[in-house]
Amino acid sequence: MKPRHDIYATVTAQLIAAIEAGAGNWRMPWHHSGAPVMRPTSVARRRYSGINRLVLWATADAHGYASGTWATYQQWKTSGAQVRKSATGTHVILWKKLERADAAPAASEVGEGRARFFARSFVVFNRDQVDGADDCDAKELALVSTSVADALAFLEGVGVPVEYGLYDAHYRADLDKVFMPDRHAFDTDLDLVSTLAHEITHSSGHVDRLARDTLRDYHKERSIRAREELTAELGASYLMADLGLAYAPRPDHADYLASWLNALRHDPKAIFNAAAQAQAAADWIHAAGKAAEPTSLPLAA
Repeated sequence: MKPRHDIYATVTAQLIAAIEAGAGNWRMPWHHSGAPVMRPTSVARRRYSGINRLVLWATADAHGYASGTWATYQQWKTSGAQVRKSATGTHVILWKKLERADAAPAASEVGEGRARFFARSFVVFNRDQVDGADDCDAKELALVSTSVADALAFLEGVGVPVEYGLYDAHYRADLDKVFMPDRHAFDTDLDLVSTLAHEITHSSGHVDRLARDTLRDYHKERSIRAREELTAELGASYLMADLGLAYAPRPDHADYLASWLNALRHDPKAIFNAAAQAQAAADWIHAAGKAAEPTSLPLAA
């Protein structure tokens, strides 16, 4: 296993490359078509979440994988499939809980009290990289068929007031309200839904919900604002993928690109933090809206 700092560096470098590759047409690794490949699962039928979801999206996009199923070499072998010799694996992260006998935390651990968590890396391969997968039990998830109208009703039903009118899309924490333009301001209904998903993700950070510090300090400095926007981008992307809907580029956020790349280059943990906060936001929104998950599978790391 690689040391934890290498895990951060490896994953961050991959995502920096993916962001830079899409910068010209403002296509980031979290923009997607809503296809099942954007809801990655293990061969044991556990859903990947947080940073792992983002890493596997970026890998699938870079290599043109059509499958959303991933497994370690041994898992594929146990399932009756064989990873091809030329295949290059992808590092994903598993957070393990360590119960300490003493209260003093080690420098490489995170958490509170006696419960500490540490990251371990393992390598997975996509179903498109193996032979014999058709003969094993690895089954792709069914296509999610959420209508745009249902998605809109779900987002409007999480308990955060939404007001439509002559506004730019934004969330005001002091009023705890999302403001949205009317439908004619958007090219498509899907653009309206994805924009609302972004703003609802912002609202999840309210002090009475997830109490996200980047939302609290949003107006203090540009770097904090950029981090909150990244969390909202990722959270909205997760939500749209869960609903089986595409998440399209937001060119109005292009001015944050330099800030995002700067943060990732100077702090290998920045994208991990943003992905974790985005997953927490998506989970809260699903619970608040009582949306049916696309699958009842348990979360993987």
